[in-house]
Amino acid sequence: MEHWVYTTTIFGHGVSFNMDTLITMWFSMLLLIILALLTTKHLEMVPGKLQLFGENIVKYFNNIAKASMGNDEAQKHIAIILTLFMFILTANLVGQLPLKLIHLSTGEFASPNNDINMTAAMAIVVSIYYIFYGVKRNGFKFFFKGFSIDGIIITLVDTLELFVRPFSLALRLFANILAGELLVATFISLCAVVLPLPFMLFELFVALIQALVFTLLSTTYISMAVQEE
Repeated sequence: MEHWVYTTTIFGHGVSFNMDTLITMWFSMLLLIILALLTTKHLEMVPGKLQLFGENIVKYFNNIAKASMGNDEAQKHIAIILTLFMFILTANLVGQLPLKLIHLSTGEFASPNNDINMTAAMAIVVSIYYIFYGVKRNGFKFFFKGFSIDGIIITLVDTLELFVRPFSLALRLFANILAGELLVATFISLCAVVLPLPFMLFELFVALIQALVFTLLSTTYISMAVQEE
């Protein structure tokens, strides 16, 4: 899909920004900040609906993290795990909002995750994060965990995975969100009244699933990095 591209010069080099996805990225973060403030504004022993909603999300991912890496490690990493899920889900849903009705000269206010720059940035952050904690926990032997003379092929595959993981995380999320928005746009161009509705509802489900997939894979990578075995 065509983006609203703004080009400027920084230190003598031309730099381009996809303004449509930058705006929706900041819009997603603003929504999350407002939601966090509302959820934590009046915390009670007997939670209200909004507080209960927030606590259930935290509890769900806390349990997943504890199951894969133990309680102590889970408490260290739950912040980035929750942040990833909430941001990706919100960013995916933003692509389904009526912001599409705002016409730009080029492009539209689509989900930030239909921009490979956005998904690649998150994947790189996750990779740096788990490599950092892997080295911090196990030293530089982290890079040679699976090393053995007999299993040299497996060792090479394990090493290659360190660099393949961010590409797979970024491309999986980007491709699914972009394909969904292209599908909806295609059916809107064919029949804008009824035909796109089932696909738009299905994209709401995809938005949740893709946020879960990215977050659960990131949790698995972090867990594998901090294990001593």
